[in-house]
Amino acid sequence: MIRLRHLRPQDADRMLEWMHDPDSVEHMHAPFASMTREDCLRFIASAAQDTPSVHRAAVDEADRYLGTVSLKNIESDTRRAEFAIAMHPDTRGTGVSGQAMQAVLQLGFGELGLHTIYWCVDAANARARRFYAKQGYATTADTPDENGLFWYEITHT
Repeated sequence: MIRLRHLRPQDADRMLEWMHDPDSVEHMHAPFASMTREDCLRFIASAAQDTPSVHRAAVDEADRYLGTVSLKNIESDTRRAEFAIAMHPDTRGTGVSGQAMQAVLQLGFGELGLHTIYWCVDAANARARRFYAKQGYATTADTPDENGLFWYEITHT
């Protein structure tokens, strides 16, 4: 079972491990492979502000960092945010990614009072698309957009 907590400096080393794992970052649209431990520490420090995004560490019972889940670019007027998840490679196949996703969605719709949470996936990222389908989410369109992205959206009523 996982829980969410604020990111801490001691998470930086395991965070850097997923950033430097080619399978983890292959379809991400950010230069994670070139990140350093200092970059991770800067991100962790900035995440403490919780604005305009909320970033949380998904951790196990021993408080070991498993990955980061985020609600980015929170729009208070429209009550929308973009979901993101990046998990350590040793969590693959364990079910904790789904738990982490559900936990951050609950945070968004519950504590933060969001109305809509959305995210996109590169069309070439078959693993992520299978993951979201397994979680019960479908894309908003049958074909990717002009940037090769599939979009997902959840509206809370």
